[in-house]
Amino acid sequence: MAKITTATKLDTPAIYDDLHRKLVTAQFNHGEKLKSEELRQIYGCSANTIREVLFRLSTAGLVAFEEQRGFRARRTSRERQHDLTQFRILLEQEGASLSMQHGDIEWEARLSAAHHKLSHIEGEVRRSGTVQHVLPLWSNAEWEFHDTLISACRSPLLRETYKMIYDQFRQQLVSRESNYGYFVDNVEEHRAILEAALARDEALCRQHIHDHLARNMIS
Repeated sequence: MAKITTATKLDTPAIYDDLHRKLVTAQFNHGEKLKSEELRQIYGCSANTIREVLFRLSTAGLVAFEEQRGFRARRTSRERQHDLTQFRILLEQEGASLSMQHGDIEWEARLSAAHHKLSHIEGEVRRSGTVQHVLPLWSNAEWEFHDTLISACRSPLLRETYKMIYDQFRQQLVSRESNYGYFVDNVEEHRAILEAALARDEALCRQHIHDHLARNMIS
């Protein structure tokens, strides 16, 4: 069970955000039971609030609900990880291509800034050999880079769907045993994606996105 402490009561959106963050950064084990009464006491809220938050997280694909058994963090499976990886690749490739077609210099600047932050953090992870001490920073920066990459696609539905798939992908992939999904090649792979995107080379960017993620497809 993730250790959660709160000094003050949180409102429903804050509780949702806190549990969401912990579910996608391995603060709960895969398949771990989420005890409503325990969470209610931790967050200082009503039982109805906790159930509402857990049901919302279940619609986001991060929590499983079973009648008479309650809520659990989603379990992992080879098949699910394969499908999520494949779907993420398709969505990110399409979003990046559309962003290269529609993005302006402001998009390029935001993408470069997001990569600069991510590269700095991943450089520190490479030196230390572990991501745990910068996990929240790295997790946020990793999302910011990939989200910015597709942010000029002009399709709110694509971005909304990508966010859901990205979160489920991260939850499946991330664990203490996997060093939270960090790979030493991330620095070069993210740089390759950036350079292809700034060069507006759609074919090359698609290839780099595939190469960056395909190792997570388990047959």
